[in-house]
Amino acid sequence: MMSLHLFFYALFFSIIYCYFIYPVLLYYSAASLEQKIDKHPIEPTVSIVVSAYNEEEYIKSKIENLLCLDYPSSKLEIIVGSDGSTDRTNEILQQFSAPYFHFYAYSQRRGKMATINDLMQQAKHEIVVFTDARQSFEPNTVRELVANFNDPKIGCASGELCFKALADGGTAQGINLYWNYEKFLRRHESKLHSMLGATGAIYAIRRELFVQIPQAIILDDMFVPLKIIARGFRAVFDPSAKAYDRASNNPKEEYRRKVRTLYGNYQIFYHFLGLFNPLTSPIAFQLFSHKFLRVVMPFALILLVVTNILLFHTAATYKILLASQLCFYLLAAIGLWTKNSTHGFLKIVSKISYAPYMFCLLNFSAFSGFLRFVGQKQSVTWEKARVRE
Repeated sequence: MMSLHLFFYALFFSIIYCYFIYPVLLYYSAASLEQKIDKHPIEPTVSIVVSAYNEEEYIKSKIENLLCLDYPSSKLEIIVGSDGSTDRTNEILQQFSAPYFHFYAYSQRRGKMATINDLMQQAKHEIVVFTDARQSFEPNTVRELVANFNDPKIGCASGELCFKALADGGTAQGINLYWNYEKFLRRHESKLHSMLGATGAIYAIRRELFVQIPQAIILDDMFVPLKIIARGFRAVFDPSAKAYDRASNNPKEEYRRKVRTLYGNYQIFYHFLGLFNPLTSPIAFQLFSHKFLRVVMPFALILLVVTNILLFHTAATYKILLASQLCFYLLAAIGLWTKNSTHGFLKIVSKISYAPYMFCLLNFSAFSGFLRFVGQKQSVTWEKARVRE
């Protein structure tokens, strides 16, 4: 029975450590061991790479946004690849004729990684900026990103994705809360040495450091930065470079997105086992505490409830802890029920319960991602669910 008690508290500590203790340790570690960046305005040549699939709703405004960036056009090229689009994406892209705009239409859909690999063969400039078709950039975004590369130790720099015009529903509010938490971790991991992954909508690298991405990889924005870190460079977060998006209020869409992302994390672990070695890796502490523990949390949460039930009659403490867990999950269930409520009392309830609801949604997504990884059932192509916001 003693071993069961120890197991219970080990589980309990791992959960508290992952979500609360690690951020505190990270904050104070970054404050005392911060590695400064020699950021200074520079104007290297820049290639902006966009992989698009059926983006007729966003692609016109995206390219117009990129064409209006505050950066010398003589040092800029915009390279867009359409990955077998079947809507009006190609037709819209063919309307642009700027001399530094290049469009490649691929007839067969192969996935984002294959498209990026092909587009990188066309990129000729010193710095490559990766972005998606949906988000818009601030005019100074490219300038802010490339200024980080004045520091020769910087191999990758990611900007900040900001959500605007948030919907009132619980899913959108939960996404905003989660994203702010993630940006806190990313900012301080970057100060300590490197962030563990970039924001796919807005990140830049030195072109010479790019390596071909395996086509089965789901997360280019983790694979590419970690490859660069493994070669001895830093990958940093720069919140002064901003892209804007809208937070979805569709829980099914967010669930699909997170399952895909967490499936991709398991792939990343397989490819970068060496980065978990604290004797050789500058990010081992962050990688274990932030990424690895995060994907095993669903199993820890399940086992915590099970062991709590087994220990229920041994002490009053276990009765209180089990009651607390059940209340938390009940609140999450209420959040699921009220997630789309935007008026009256239910709106208030939704705002109270969106944090437990999003916590459970993310952990259920992590569990589903593990099952897909084991069964190898995740497609490398992304099927969009169009949601008007």
